[in-house]
Amino acid sequence: MIDKAKDHFAKIVGEQLERVERMKKAGDWTDYSALKPIIIGIVGGDGIGPYITKHAQAIMEFLLKDEIESGKVELRVIEGLTIENRAKVMKAIPDDVLEEIKQCHVLLKGPTTTPRKGDKWPNIESANVTMRRELDLFANVRPVKVPEKNIDWMFFRENTEGAYVLGSRGINVSDDLAIDFKVITTQGADRIIRLAFDYAKKNNINRVTVVTKANVIKASDGKFLAMAEEVAKEYPEVEWDDWYIDIMTAKLVDPARQSQFRVFVAPNLYGDIITDEAAQIQGGVGTAGSANIGKQYAMFEAIHGSAPRMVEEGRAQYADPSSIIKGAALLMNHIGFTEKANKLEMALDICATYEKKVVLTGRDTGATGEEYARYIMETIQDPNLEKRFKEYSK
Repeated sequence: MIDKAKDHFAKIVGEQLERVERMKKAGDWTDYSALKPIIIGIVGGDGIGPYITKHAQAIMEFLLKDEIESGKVELRVIEGLTIENRAKVMKAIPDDVLEEIKQCHVLLKGPTTTPRKGDKWPNIESANVTMRRELDLFANVRPVKVPEKNIDWMFFRENTEGAYVLGSRGINVSDDLAIDFKVITTQGADRIIRLAFDYAKKNNINRVTVVTKANVIKASDGKFLAMAEEVAKEYPEVEWDDWYIDIMTAKLVDPARQSQFRVFVAPNLYGDIITDEAAQIQGGVGTAGSANIGKQYAMFEAIHGSAPRMVEEGRAQYADPSSIIKGAALLMNHIGFTEKANKLEMALDICATYEKKVVLTGRDTGATGEEYARYIMETIQDPNLEKRFKEYSK
């Protein structure tokens, strides 16, 4: 029994040491300005995913019309990343789908279903976790803004380490003993922390908050915090502090403290917790988009689930596409179309926060996702868009 556990752990250690060596040899960042075409993969996913993704795709086709026609940008729809296909081949991402994904430079991805104990699907790994590992998408970047509360947050969540990377690799040593694993590396911690400090420096933000539980999880979280201390020395113009995850979740909802935070960086699990909490403060997880950044690839997505019940009840056409549309804005900004991305962000704020002429309820009491997407595109076309936005956001 103990020997079996030792062998299992030894294999994991070997794999992680190999991963460290790969990170040491990682190349430079992709230069999107040098690519023609920039290939954007569109992955619908499960449940409401294909419904909301097609609306984001329509908006990108509208905004990038000239670039698509000139051959600068290509939108490529990738089928097959569904729970049915994944269960059929017993893989988080089928090999042929992964190959198609790797032929793209960036992805816009709808939510995918992750099987859990008790449901009808086999216990295969999360497609998101696998994609982040396969494409080395080490940084999950999520913006959250609530102007009326003076909240302007940017979260940098490590994507490829922590508790999630080995979440399916735990071991039941006996009927009475289960052990899971968590991993933090020098290279993995350094690159995500450095990205957060770089963002703060470039945007003249004088605060980075590091979130761990290093007082209890002393080896892995302790390494993450120690790396933050080392990286911070290279950014003397940026102040930083550290908080434990439990009190951090409390301070995010504290009106007296909310506006004092600006940039956060955290290992995977803690980052998942506080970004969902932050999205709820903004208006719900349906309002938040997410960027998953690596040196070679990048993936942009909605942060909510696939909502299979909406499909079962015939309500999928009423699903709110705001989250994945925000993901599309993050995508366009990442590949260099900053002005078009800013227009989409302004239109989203006007439509969702200020005017609300088209209201989504998730049911036939409100608008469809298609009607909402059309409202956004009409708003983008307004020649007075920027002036309109400034008037609303005063």
